[in-house]
Amino acid sequence: MASMSFREKSAWAMMAVMLLSGLLYFNTVSADPGAPVAVALVPYVLVVVVASVLVQVMLAIAAPREANSPADERERLAADRAGRWSGIVLAVGVVLAGGAYLWMPNGNMLFHHTMFALIAAQLADYAGQVYLLRRTV
Repeated sequence: MASMSFREKSAWAMMAVMLLSGLLYFNTVSADPGAPVAVALVPYVLVVVVASVLVQVMLAIAAPREANSPADERERLAADRAGRWSGIVLAVGVVLAGGAYLWMPNGNMLFHHTMFALIAAQLADYAGQVYLLRRTV
């Protein structure tokens, strides 16, 4: 971890947060697919917000100078490319969610499938940042 930049550490940590919170969301939806949307959404949002803040605060305390420094050109380029890739993941996920809705017209499941697409897109964004920061962009 010592050779990693602050942004790479942050991307790894946020990827873990999104993966674990996404699994929580998936397990909640799988346990009772007919439950109101808020039953899965509220705990998911709370976990993501609290875990994200805690992770970022811990990283900032560990390296305050790096946390306050602006992204360099390589980091900005990596974030831009990863964002573009995650946009593709989101678009594909939303189209698949719409297709699933045509096959099974249930508004709650459309919402959940769209949330899964958003979670997958965030995971792709952080994974892309890690990948691009690990290699020379």
